[in-house]
Amino acid sequence: MLWVKANKLLPPHSGGDIRSYNIARCLAMRHELTFLSYYDGDVDLAYEQALQEEFPRAVCVCTGKSARIFNRGLEYVLSLPGDAPYAVRRFASAVVREKIAHWYGRSSFDVVICDFLDAAVNFPRKLTIPSVLFQHNVESEIWRRHAALESNILKRVMYRVEFKKMLRYEKWAVRDFDHVIAVSEHDRELMSGWVDANRISVVPTGVDLQNFHPVAQLASKPLVVFVGAMDWEPNIDAVEYFCDRVWPKIEKGVPCARFRIVGRNPGRRVQKFASDSIEVTGSVPSVQSHLQEAAVVVVPLRIGGGTRLKIYEAMAMGKAVVSTSIGAEGLDVHDGRDIVLADQADAFAQAVTILLQEDQLRGKYERAAINLARQCDWPEIGKKFADVLEAVASTSVKATGIRVPEAVPVADGCGERGR
Repeated sequence: MLWVKANKLLPPHSGGDIRSYNIARCLAMRHELTFLSYYDGDVDLAYEQALQEEFPRAVCVCTGKSARIFNRGLEYVLSLPGDAPYAVRRFASAVVREKIAHWYGRSSFDVVICDFLDAAVNFPRKLTIPSVLFQHNVESEIWRRHAALESNILKRVMYRVEFKKMLRYEKWAVRDFDHVIAVSEHDRELMSGWVDANRISVVPTGVDLQNFHPVAQLASKPLVVFVGAMDWEPNIDAVEYFCDRVWPKIEKGVPCARFRIVGRNPGRRVQKFASDSIEVTGSVPSVQSHLQEAAVVVVPLRIGGGTRLKIYEAMAMGKAVVSTSIGAEGLDVHDGRDIVLADQADAFAQAVTILLQEDQLRGKYERAAINLARQCDWPEIGKKFADVLEAVASTSVKATGIRVPEAVPVADGCGERGR
C-alpha cells in the first residue's frame, strides 16, 4: 500500500492527522505500507526520523516552498485567475508529482490511498493502480458554510469564489478515483450526487481508548471546556459565537462557572476573550488533563464538515457533551441520550447550565457517553478501512485518471447501527 499525505503527520494534533495516523498505524501492522509525507519550509530531519520510526517504509519530501503567511497571501492573489482552489493548488509540487508518477508507471503497489484533496493535486492523470480518495470531510460544504455565515462583504465574496472552485474540483476528484472513503453517512449522501453511491464507503471516526478513558476523580468545579486547534477558522468562529452569545447567559445561571479554551495558536480574535471567567491556554502537552477537569465539554461549531474527533474523545473520558447539530454531524450520537444538541444560543446556554447544576442528570450523560465511545476503538476502525482497500485492490483499475483544472493535478458505523 502507498499512502500519500500533504503536510507533516507528526505530532498528530488536528482531527485529520489523528485520524490518518491511527488508521495508517493499523494498516502497517497487517500490510506493507509506504507512507509518503511531503511538507513545505526547511528540511526537518527530526520529523523525518520520527516518521520512519513509526513507519519504516516512510518517504519524506521537503518541497522547499516557503510556509510564511506573507508568501501564501501573495500566492493566493496570483491564483485568483485560475480554476483550481487555492486551498488545493498551494500543495502542488513538481518533485512530488514526479515521484508519484514514477510509482504508478512501475505499478509498485496494489492500492494507493490519497489522503484528502490537497494530496490529489499531485496525482497523475491516468491512475494505473487501484486508487482510493480518503475524504475527511466534504470540503466544498465547509466553504459554502463560510460564505453563508460571513458578515464581512469582502471575505464573503472570497469564500463564494473559493466555494465554486472547490465544488468543481472536488466533484472531479470524487468521480475519477476508483473509490472514495467517507467518514460519515452524511458525507456519503452529499457526494452521492456526484458519483455512484456504490463507489463510496463509510468508515467512521474512532477514538484512542488507551489514552482517552474515564478517571476515578469526578469533576467538582463548574468548568466548561472547548478543545480544538485555534488556528482553524471553524473553531475560531465557534469560540466567538460561544463567548459572545452563549457564555454570558451561562454566567447568569452559574456565576462561579469558568470556560477554558484549549488549543494551539490562538490569535487576537480568541485571546481577546481572556478574562476572570474565560481562560485561553494555547498549546498544551496533553488535552486529557483538561478534559479530565471538565464538567461539561462544548462543541458550538457553526461551520465544518466530516466528523469531530473531539466529541468521541470527550465521551471516552466520560464527559457530558453539548454540541450544535453541525458539531456532531456524521457521528452516531443520540440527542437526549448520550449528547445534548442545541442550535440556538438560548437553548445551548440552558443545556450547559442545567448540566452544571444537576449532578445526577450529568452523570446519566457521562455513563451513556462512555458506553458509546467503547464501540469506536481505532483497531476496529482500521480493520474496516483495510477491508475497503482490499476490496478495491481486487478490482480492475479504471482507464481514466484525474482531470484537474489547468493540468494541476459501505462499512458499519459506531453505535447501535453498527452492532
